Amino acid sequence: MFDKVLVAEDMDAINKGVLSILSELNIKNIEQVQYCDDAYLKIKKADKDLAPFELLITDLSFVADYRKQKYTSGEELIEVLYKENPNLKIIAYSIEDRIQKVRRLFNKYNISAYVCKGRRGLIELSDAVCSVANNELYLSPIVQNALSPKTELDINDYDLTLIDLLSKGLTQNEISLYFKENEISPNSLRAIEKHLNTLRTQFEANNAIHLVTIVKDLGLI
Repeated sequence: MFDKVLVAEDMDAINKGVLSILSELNIKNIEQVQYCDDAYLKIKKADKDLAPFELLITDLSFVADYRKQKYTSGEELIEVLYKENPNLKIIAYSIEDRIQKVRRLFNKYNISAYVCKGRRGLIELSDAVCSVANNELYLSPIVQNALSPKTELDINDYDLTLIDLLSKGLTQNEISLYFKENEISPNSLRAIEKHLNTLRTQFEANNAIHLVTIVKDLGLI
């Protein structure tokens, strides 16, 4: 089991629950922070003091307040730690359950576990800590398909936004306008048509409605 764990979570109530779970696992050295920048600085100081953290449990979304932050999200924190502290085990603990994001965190940043907050969130978090301590990966059941070969698809956030807007009933013209207003590129009608055609071919969808259904069934949106 781990000896030294850092928890990055900005909600007091959730922090208390996580602390309770870690204490039940007999982890003695637990530190908690509410900002990603503080997490980064603590990890760096611990390394300098030759007393490194073995595990980081971090939320992905942090509410902005009066403090200006260099790292404003858990994913940004994970990204920099992946580059600078590759031996640090990381568990993402988040309300978000999008398969695509989960898969990206595992494949791009080599996280050790992804736990979804919810009714069984703390139970699953306890299981995750035990699994990671045994050098095993862990995913909450609701995102279990994230590492399935069936989800190894060439699809990015742009594509997911496009399909999500399509699922909400927007026409291609309306999507083009939305992209332009939100400075998302490419945003021309022709580019959107091209992306949709590529996605329909990739997912073997007969039409746009079928494409949306397939992507929803895979848990990508």
